[in-house]
Amino acid sequence: MKQLRIASALLLIVMFSAAVGADVWVERSYEQQFREHANEAPGKTFLLGTDELGRDRFSRLVYGARVSLLLAPTAAILCVAVSALLGVTAGFFGGLWNQAAAILTDLFLCLPWIFVLLTVRAVLPLNVESSVSIAITFLLLGLLAWAPGARMLRSGTQALINDDFALQGRASGLRTSRLIGVHLLPQLRPLLVSQFWMLLPAFLLTEANLGMLGLGVTEPMPSLGNLLGELSNVHRVTAAPWILAPAVFLVLVLICLNLMLPAIATNISSREGTHL
Repeated sequence: MKQLRIASALLLIVMFSAAVGADVWVERSYEQQFREHANEAPGKTFLLGTDELGRDRFSRLVYGARVSLLLAPTAAILCVAVSALLGVTAGFFGGLWNQAAAILTDLFLCLPWIFVLLTVRAVLPLNVESSVSIAITFLLLGLLAWAPGARMLRSGTQALINDDFALQGRASGLRTSRLIGVHLLPQLRPLLVSQFWMLLPAFLLTEANLGMLGLGVTEPMPSLGNLLGELSNVHRVTAAPWILAPAVFLVLVLICLNLMLPAIATNISSREGTHL
């Protein structure tokens, strides 16, 4: 099992590196059109064939993977930052701020955030530039899924504020910002890391759902989500099964992440037991 996890980690590194470095090794642009080769089957020239506009499916898959594989971690980092800001400050300062943060967190936990995400995205302009759609998707993912992490970090902070290091820091007149940033957050690192790793597959799937519904990254910029939109036509999938390549890639990434998560969770649990 350990060897399988190592292989999964190496495969993820290879896929991520290939996607990020697409400009270096991919021959064609994701938006370059070859109209005379529209809807062509896979061959030596086009490894995964072409779409209805004559664009190279392989190039679009690699560039789409880059967008999704960069979007999901970035959104996860933003979400962890929001969770830390609300959860840690609420647990540290207590009082009315703690009560307000607890009410707000409970409210967000009661809401099905995926449906809230879909509703908010549908209300926002859909006919926007690709770069703007990426920013909107990134911000929505990062700002709407913070509640579970905030509750966890709030509880962790409350468990730490009466520890010796916190009491000694307060007694010595240490600034609040330094006490939180330098001494408290490192103790909460296992919780922050666990939240990040749990959000990664969730955000990959969410971006895929948004793209399939036409609410994610807009054309001509590819992403795994909008590339999966073609799968809504079952007859087309039957006639051209190679269009399943983005789905296969996404499933492979999710499998690798799920194989790695137990080892990450074990490592985090051991550190958490040491610190908390």
